[in-house]
Amino acid sequence: MDILKAMGILLDGKISAAPVIDDKGRLVGILSKKDCLRVAFTASYHHEWGGSVADFMSSEVETIDAGEDIVTAAKKFLDGPYRVFPVMRAGRLAGVISRHDILKALREQW
Repeated sequence: MDILKAMGILLDGKISAAPVIDDKGRLVGILSKKDCLRVAFTASYHHEWGGSVADFMSSEVETIDAGEDIVTAAKKFLDGPYRVFPVMRAGRLAGVISRHDILKALREQW
């Protein structure tokens, strides 16, 4: 996918990051607003926009297993810099979880 189109999806959807999957449905990376900011900053400096998501995504992806409990997931957010984690089930992408999701779930348990 073109990076500008992907950037628009993140911005319009108010999404912090999105998993990137290949044509076989395998998780191959994650594209964050921080990655997009790097693209925009570089483009502003060099006056060159464009490229594909694969050129700018982070290919090292930390994930959460679908079987993890809410406390373990919350701890993972607190211990790291990430705002979103892909959720995996049996090696396949099952969804995405964010800090917002965790906080909302914890609030519902109060």
